[in-house]
Amino acid sequence: MNGAPHFSLVAGEASGDLLASLLLQGMKQTWPDLQASGIGGARMTQQGFQALWPSDALAVRGYVEVLRHYRKIVGIRRQLRERLLAHPPSAFIGVDAPDFNLDLERDLKTHGIRTVHFVCPSIWAWRAERVEKIRQSVDHVLCIFPFEVDLLKQHGIAATYVGHPLAQMIPQEVHQAAARQSLGLPQDAPVVALLPGSRASEIKYLTQRFLQAAQVMQRKRPELHFVLPAMPSLKAQIEAIAQVERVPHLHIVPGQSHTALAACDVTLIASGTATLEAALFKRPMVIAYNMNALSWHITRRKKLQPWVGLPNILAQDFVVPELLQDAATPQAMAHEVLQWLDQPKRVEKLQAGFAQLHETLRRDTAALASHAIQEVLES
Repeated sequence: MNGAPHFSLVAGEASGDLLASLLLQGMKQTWPDLQASGIGGARMTQQGFQALWPSDALAVRGYVEVLRHYRKIVGIRRQLRERLLAHPPSAFIGVDAPDFNLDLERDLKTHGIRTVHFVCPSIWAWRAERVEKIRQSVDHVLCIFPFEVDLLKQHGIAATYVGHPLAQMIPQEVHQAAARQSLGLPQDAPVVALLPGSRASEIKYLTQRFLQAAQVMQRKRPELHFVLPAMPSLKAQIEAIAQVERVPHLHIVPGQSHTALAACDVTLIASGTATLEAALFKRPMVIAYNMNALSWHITRRKKLQPWVGLPNILAQDFVVPELLQDAATPQAMAHEVLQWLDQPKRVEKLQAGFAQLHETLRRDTAALASHAIQEVLES
């Protein structure tokens, strides 16, 4: 390619910001002078990315929740589309956020702009009808799970397995003692990490439940300590809930979810990308989720597999408990978490499986992704 390429990227919420930042870091090895702009967060900005809108503007999950923010989100997409059509980038890279990105990618592709989607939409888990939109919208998909490539190729969609960047970023062996020291946690007490999510709607529906579960655990095991990593933008909201639902030995820390996972013995965690991160840290977990009742009803009807948590989907088995919607009671969550603390042999078996998963997902993601993007530009 002659001259410095300009890429437009859109990453929604914290997990997309992290994935996109790792991708940008690798792309700069191929194109040291690249320019990148679009929608992103703080981690992308640290890589020189120009964020026209913050990634948390798209951090909405659930049908009803999306409807409440629909006009704002559609307005952002319209403005970005007009900007990109007026000044076409070398390529557009949508990072996850398929509800936002696929429609935008389809419009851009129609006008001759190369489109790449990083992270295959979970058509193998739910909303299988979305495969046709993927074919219409993207020139190439960068897949983080190996089985996705053959699935997409069956539908005539070009794809490359690039591994999961977090598998390369997170070491196979983590230093629990150092993580505890950095967070001010005791070395000799059991620690539970509470991860209720990074979206405002998740904080609304999950934080109180998680803290109430911690209260139940505390009454049964007074020696327990709890660490709750909070995104800076949501920390005040979480602290307000914690003022009502008081939990002894609760440590609320700004961000640092990876450090919290390294420090803990077990985690109570919201369904989402964070569950895979917990698996890569080899931590036993209890996956929980609760959302607007109508959104849950619609989502459940579109589900194709009995699992929702990524560790269970990848294992094709319930290797960790899932407590969803009405089943996500404080008492049930507390019971399942304490089961992990009382069953070390079960934990050892789980950790062995997670170590094998880690090796499967560990690839030079940045180099493989950059090579695939370069082929798209030259095709």
